[in-house]
Amino acid sequence: MKLLVTGGAGFIGSHYVRTLLTGAWGLEEPTEVVMLDAFTYAGNRENLTPVADDPRLRVVEGDILDRELVDKLMGEVDAVVHFAAESHVDRSILGARDFVMTNVVGTQTLLDAALTVGVDKFVHVSTDEVYGSIEEGSWDEQEPLLPNSPYSASKASSDLLARAYHRTHGVPVCITRCSNNYGPYQFPEKVIPLFVTNLIDGKNVPLYGEGTNVRDWLHVDDHCRGIHLVLTKGRIGETYNIGGGTELTNKELTGLLLEATGAGWDRVDRVQDRLGHDLRYSVDISKINAELGYSPQVPFEQGLADTVAWYRDNRDWWEPLKARAALGH
Repeated sequence: MKLLVTGGAGFIGSHYVRTLLTGAWGLEEPTEVVMLDAFTYAGNRENLTPVADDPRLRVVEGDILDRELVDKLMGEVDAVVHFAAESHVDRSILGARDFVMTNVVGTQTLLDAALTVGVDKFVHVSTDEVYGSIEEGSWDEQEPLLPNSPYSASKASSDLLARAYHRTHGVPVCITRCSNNYGPYQFPEKVIPLFVTNLIDGKNVPLYGEGTNVRDWLHVDDHCRGIHLVLTKGRIGETYNIGGGTELTNKELTGLLLEATGAGWDRVDRVQDRLGHDLRYSVDISKINAELGYSPQVPFEQGLADTVAWYRDNRDWWEPLKARAALGH
């Protein structure tokens, strides 16, 4: 299997590529991985250092909006896993255009190329945020899409395009929707790496509102394993939720990170709540469990401890990123 991976230098995409080339969870391994990434602020070549010398990996710098390039690469592979996206909610609130261009028009460009050249499978990686907010219970894959941020609206739009290309043109699409990811190599604008690196550096951390917003936490390795199950075994035309099964309020998560770094609540700054902040996300993973045998394998306590240790031990990776982006608070 020759595989095109878009956004493979980002947090989740690079974990997928690294693991594909070092075992693939005991599942089918690709004979070649073509990794396409624009290397924006969140795409980092260093994320691929552990597999940079693997002869099966070919790194291509380019934009998913470049139809000529996308057509060429699509014609060389059997399947696609599409990670490439603008993904930070706060950035989308400040300016939505990049999110629409990359997440919507970029996905449409890839789908057009897949239709033109023909591929065996197109896995579109999405998010639980497209469902909106849920007070109790969990979403299954039949829930309507009710996004509340420009980011989630752009991802919902790309989901609908992927579905439409399958229903209209027969493009062999599967869609995955994940809960909040965490783990090593996550760009330090997201809550766990931002809080951990700030606390390690003796800085304070910002907690939105009362900290009552609830998220389901999913280790990046569990997420990527679920994606690969969908690629290798998922039914074409189907959507699969991928969750971690650990729901925490932001305040509870903050407490765990304070404890892990030996800091106290005096290091927490209460800040004005995010505009349109969704109260709670929760996905039902019964479908992917029943059909593909997926269940999360990384216990949250262990996964979080390992993640904190990774950031503590890899200052040379994250410190330059924070300095360039001025992300520290």
